[in-house]
Amino acid sequence: MSKDDFENEEREMAVGFGEAAKKAKVQRIVYLGGIIAPNEVMSPHLQARAETGEILRASGVPTIELRAGVVIGSGSASFEMLRYLTERLPIMTVPKWVNVRIQPIAVRDVLRYLVGSSSLKPEVSGVFDIGGPEIFTYKEMMQQYAEAAGLPRRIIIPVPVLTPRLSSGWVGLVTPVPYTLAKRLVISLRNEVVAAEDKIRSLIPDPVGGLTPFKKAVQLALTKIKEASVVTRWTDASMPGTPSEPLPTDPDWAGGSLYKDVRVVNSPDSIEEVWKRVEAIGGENGYSLATWAWEVRGFIDKIFGGVGLRRGRRDAIHLQVGDALDFWRVEEIERPKLLRLRAEMKMPGLAWLEFSLEKDTNSNGTIVTHTATYARRDLLGHAYWWSDWPMHGLVFPSMAKNVAFAKKR
Repeated sequence: MSKDDFENEEREMAVGFGEAAKKAKVQRIVYLGGIIAPNEVMSPHLQARAETGEILRASGVPTIELRAGVVIGSGSASFEMLRYLTERLPIMTVPKWVNVRIQPIAVRDVLRYLVGSSSLKPEVSGVFDIGGPEIFTYKEMMQQYAEAAGLPRRIIIPVPVLTPRLSSGWVGLVTPVPYTLAKRLVISLRNEVVAAEDKIRSLIPDPVGGLTPFKKAVQLALTKIKEASVVTRWTDASMPGTPSEPLPTDPDWAGGSLYKDVRVVNSPDSIEEVWKRVEAIGGENGYSLATWAWEVRGFIDKIFGGVGLRRGRRDAIHLQVGDALDFWRVEEIERPKLLRLRAEMKMPGLAWLEFSLEKDTNSNGTIVTHTATYARRDLLGHAYWWSDWPMHGLVFPSMAKNVAFAKKR
């Protein structure tokens, strides 16, 4: 679909939506668009969003159009671009648009305005800018993100020669954000993205404690990596349902890079028998047939100031949450279904090792799923994962089989 076709279809959808809303006697339309800088030439991306707002306001249904800049939350395209650029590039040459002023807003505050707008009086209608409590340049936002994420300060060198096309290609190369979307975002960033007015605050007062600061919004968005995203089920996550967390509908490139190595083995033994072997791993019992590889990894960890492989385990048979297990920490245990370990070895990122067991209804045996998950912190983290990849092929298959099958005596 060409750009013109896409924009025409967007207009047609807005017209159709407005007509359907009026026919259904909808009481209120609330639409989220983008901040438009006064006296500036709009990008096609912002132009399309502005036209959508105009069409909805002309539908005959009371309409509130909220206009926001960069929304800080996992899944927001603007935020994901910021995340990837900052995490992957400790040193970068950047186009001059990094010095444009931007007023970011936390996704939780956007949601608050959206929900609040839906209950305003019918006579309230129009366009309202929304923004967070701080204004930064894009360059400052990257440094603030790095600080909030616990990364070293980034070396950012602006250069005047990067055109929007080159910038978009650069963003598309460094990040998994699709090129077409990156191009729209980059072109939009040529203009200042700061709220021109704050009329909405007289209608929807700030929450107790004020709007969410940028750093806190980033930390909430990073909850995905720290808590929720490395699991298939995590009912005891400390911040369930926060607006910053990702949704299943988020695109694949959202939420930061998580690498996974998944091995599935079918065991003839009962789930109870397999669980005994899972819970007994580590310490004097070792991990797999390739125990020497773990010994080498423990030695390297010790050299770099880590805990090494010699912490052993508290109990030879049973584990509990919080136990130290060599260079792991028991993070979750659900007998006889799940054991999750968090790595405490020295590495440029976060890592987890998980065993999940499921009864095989076809054979009365057990399906063993062995998952290694790694959340890198920066470019070095990517190099770490891929340099370690050959070892995974040697260690992980034997590790999964070690718990799936009883040792022959």
